[in-house]
Amino acid sequence: MKHLAVLLLMFQVTGAFAQSTNAPLNEDYYHWIDRYEIKAGRIVPQVFTSVKPYKRKAIAAFVDSVQLSDNVFSSSADLYNYQYLRNDNWEWSGSEDNESKKPVLKHLYKKKSDFLFSDLPEFDIHVNPVLYTSFGHDGQAGESLYLNSRGVEIRGMIDRKIGFYTFLTDNQARLPLYVRDGIAQNPVVPHEGFWKDYKDNGVDYFQARAYIDFDISKHIYMQFGNDKTFIGNGYRSLIFSDYAPPTLFLRTNVKVWKLNYLFQLNRVAADAPGSIGGSGSGKRRYPEKFMAFHHASINIGKKFNLGFFESVVFSPKDSLNDNTFDLSYLNPVIFYRAIEQQFGSSDNVILGMDFKWMVAKRLSAYGQVVFDEFLLDRLKEGNGWWANKFALQGGIKYVDALGVNNLDMQLEANVVRPYTYSHNTQYGSYTNYRQPFAHPLGANFKELIGILRYQPVPKLNLIAKVIYAEVGRDTTGVNWGSDLLKSNSTREQEFGNTIGQGLLNKITYLDLTASYMLKHNLFIDMKLIRRDSAIPSISGTINTTITSLALRWNIGQRLYDF
Repeated sequence: MKHLAVLLLMFQVTGAFAQSTNAPLNEDYYHWIDRYEIKAGRIVPQVFTSVKPYKRKAIAAFVDSVQLSDNVFSSSADLYNYQYLRNDNWEWSGSEDNESKKPVLKHLYKKKSDFLFSDLPEFDIHVNPVLYTSFGHDGQAGESLYLNSRGVEIRGMIDRKIGFYTFLTDNQARLPLYVRDGIAQNPVVPHEGFWKDYKDNGVDYFQARAYIDFDISKHIYMQFGNDKTFIGNGYRSLIFSDYAPPTLFLRTNVKVWKLNYLFQLNRVAADAPGSIGGSGSGKRRYPEKFMAFHHASINIGKKFNLGFFESVVFSPKDSLNDNTFDLSYLNPVIFYRAIEQQFGSSDNVILGMDFKWMVAKRLSAYGQVVFDEFLLDRLKEGNGWWANKFALQGGIKYVDALGVNNLDMQLEANVVRPYTYSHNTQYGSYTNYRQPFAHPLGANFKELIGILRYQPVPKLNLIAKVIYAEVGRDTTGVNWGSDLLKSNSTREQEFGNTIGQGLLNKITYLDLTASYMLKHNLFIDMKLIRRDSAIPSISGTINTTITSLALRWNIGQRLYDF
């Protein structure tokens, strides 16, 4: 597999054109881009918002396009965001405002956005420190919380043909008790890969993301490396989210006319036994599996985008495959379900669709439909057949709500049937490193999310987030369909399956955040979290109150909103 990927890269790189790396996935950063498309009231062709991350070159072209043709940057906060986005992608925007009046020691921060840089025709590089220092208190545990991350971010280009990106951090943290309770049941740190114990109730982990990027033609680019992907326009994704750790990937994207087509092959961890007990690893290789994924979307007119996707999780180490890697899945334009049926495969194929509709100039609607297994006749019978496995998402975004500048609202609902994303082996479940590829709750739940964002002055962002979820949990030795790591052959019943079956867990999550930008990509965050979790049939409500203060530099917020 490694040799195949390298050969593909060597074959394609010979036709490279000028290219661009990605803007790292960051909820607040990407909200601004989506906001201005909604404010323009039309689909802007520079970015297909259902496929993230976005390329920096596309972001620069996007903000200039909507400013010139739609004049969406009308308030002082919007103008500040406009200049921020241009400065952050200055190698493509040519922003003059990014020049520092007083560089540090004459050579540092000559540009407001970069600690160090070189901008030559043959070599472009941007180097920035990464820091995340957070201190807080967990009322449930009665102890302090902390997060200490230090690292570096490097991006650049060689000859304007080959792009590269590297992000490295070393991290120590004491996480909230409700997160640690989850780790006790499933020994992984949310969002992260390998970890080990650190002092008193702490964890220690290293994060590395990196890739190379090159354009095959004006409309086709490829990337190879280790990073995350997010598919969709919602706060959650039921198709492919950034919840699980970064994965090794080979990505090809075609954007031409009104079409965008993504093909991606990921190598992921089928299990992570070395993390159990925080004992570490290195003694043997983790079992691996692969996911082949493609997503096609089309802009229909100026108001509507429709997308279709299909993915297959497979492994040559599955006993039925006899250690044979199915090369058919490397075909970027074939229908995976047809391959599965043709060869009698037991691999896990998931398919579905997503959409985005610009309802009005300040209002958009979006949604996703995911089919794991599905029989219409069984659904019509209404008998709760276990293999009618599907997921639904619907949401709206309303910007400059009620006529108030920079007040944005979002409402989203997610529903996932029991046993969705699961399989009969660890090599077929829709997971990476024992964590879901899609929604953090796995399956067998319904969820409602409300988000209110307000930017009263340019440097201050206020965010209120409310999440209510009902999840059907398991007891020891049973499988009601929420845990993707369990074989669905151990299901409790063939019929009568309903969302929330098992031990019904009701979760209410409230997050109030005030974030102030001291200088470019340097933030102070004040946060108040309230989480109530109840299983009425066996216990009362567990209340968690968390307060924290954080200093962030060139890194997004760490969230455990589940």
